[in-house]
Amino acid sequence: MNILSFDLDFNRLADVLTYDPKAPMIFSSGVFLWLFLGFIIIYYALKKRDTARILFVTAFSYYFYYKSSGIYFFLLGIVTCADFFLAKCIVEHKLVKERKIYVVLSLMINLGLLVYFKYTNFFGDIIAKISGSDFTPFDIFLPVGISFFTFQSLSYTIDVYRGKIQPLNRLLDYAFYVSFFPQLVAGPIVRARDFIPQIRKPLLVSKEMFGRGMYFIICGLFKKAVISDYISVNFVERIFDNPTLYSGVENLFGVYGYALQIYCDFSGYSDMAIGLALLLGFKFNINFDSPYQSSSITEFWRRWHISLSSWLKDYLYISLGGNRKGKVRQLLNLLITMLLGGLWHGASLNFVLWGGMHGLALAFHKVIMLIRGREKGVQSSGLLRVGGVILTFHFICFTWIFFRNPHFSDAVDMLTQIFKSFRPELLPQLIMGYWKVFVLIALGYVLHFLPRKSENRFCVFIIKLPFLAKALLFLLLIFLVLQIKSSDIQPFIYFQF
Repeated sequence: MNILSFDLDFNRLADVLTYDPKAPMIFSSGVFLWLFLGFIIIYYALKKRDTARILFVTAFSYYFYYKSSGIYFFLLGIVTCADFFLAKCIVEHKLVKERKIYVVLSLMINLGLLVYFKYTNFFGDIIAKISGSDFTPFDIFLPVGISFFTFQSLSYTIDVYRGKIQPLNRLLDYAFYVSFFPQLVAGPIVRARDFIPQIRKPLLVSKEMFGRGMYFIICGLFKKAVISDYISVNFVERIFDNPTLYSGVENLFGVYGYALQIYCDFSGYSDMAIGLALLLGFKFNINFDSPYQSSSITEFWRRWHISLSSWLKDYLYISLGGNRKGKVRQLLNLLITMLLGGLWHGASLNFVLWGGMHGLALAFHKVIMLIRGREKGVQSSGLLRVGGVILTFHFICFTWIFFRNPHFSDAVDMLTQIFKSFRPELLPQLIMGYWKVFVLIALGYVLHFLPRKSENRFCVFIIKLPFLAKALLFLLLIFLVLQIKSSDIQPFIYFQF
């Protein structure tokens, strides 16, 4: 009986440690937390052995990606080896024509993988509709985070070509950079020039770094597992899945809920990635800066998904000509950049439309600033700023409708309910029926609009806590997560991108 019991436990452990397409590994899962505990013990034990530590982290990162996408972890190896050797070829050849060939090869490999896995069926369907023929979608698995690590690796080869960084001499170091697990599957997109200098530095995690890391992990876990997951499962999904079954006021609050859900989900992941990196001795740039406090669409994109928006600016917008070829061309470049940014988010015309609306809004704001003689984008203040925040927030919420709905007709149904069947008298009943959801939505927005000094005070409070107090606070948060989480694992929204 004991042997049988041991075999059953062993088989269950094997199931937990192998890839399960229905349960990809995420930071808020119990499996990851236990694995990370063992990982960090070994990591600190290798403190003075740089190469062994880098090899260990790289191996763990590949395992982490295997737990997210199964056998497709080999794509990391393809991208890593290709761009490592292409970057060295770029430096070794002095002729501009030859250097361009290697950059183009890097673009073809990275974007080729991205297009095949993400856009084959999308473009095939469009071609079929134009030609009037039938199209049967291919059964193509979308590897988690492929949009992130291809863009990250591309930034390396482009920066080498532009002469901003020198190529690495060790393939292991580059594999470490591309696969570093905290930001591997959902960002932030880390620039090589920011990260690579940290790889071979002596491992040093100060008390401040450890405390700040715990602060980001606690904040991120609370955003994702407490706020985002709960309001998604218990309210937002119900509204978006069947908008015509609900009144306009319910649909409107469903949109407000989704605006908070996607922010808490994605910024929660970014916070946890930043926090985990700090515990390992690495510093990432901030990826979200209270974006709904923005008073213009331009300011929003300086605060939302900063690593992606800055990547699009540096490697797409500037490559198109940026603002160097006149005002009309500048506005066109903005629109093209945002259209492609929308397509980056998903293989759907809804995403293209979402990006197009943001592109037009950015161009419109740029024109207004030119007319007002405020091309540098000086921020407004007082009531004008309050009005700008309200207007910008509602424009963003409007575009989220097309971002979240899988079909254009669903977005139209939702807008029709809001504008033609609003029924505000149902609001008290709605709040009473979903009071827990509304409490979390209110809490989420209040925390989001707190001044930065309040966040800094809480961060300093966490840093100053004794280690045991930090651990207790973290355990209390885990207990809270277990009390309110749904039975199904809720993957991060940006896993699909």
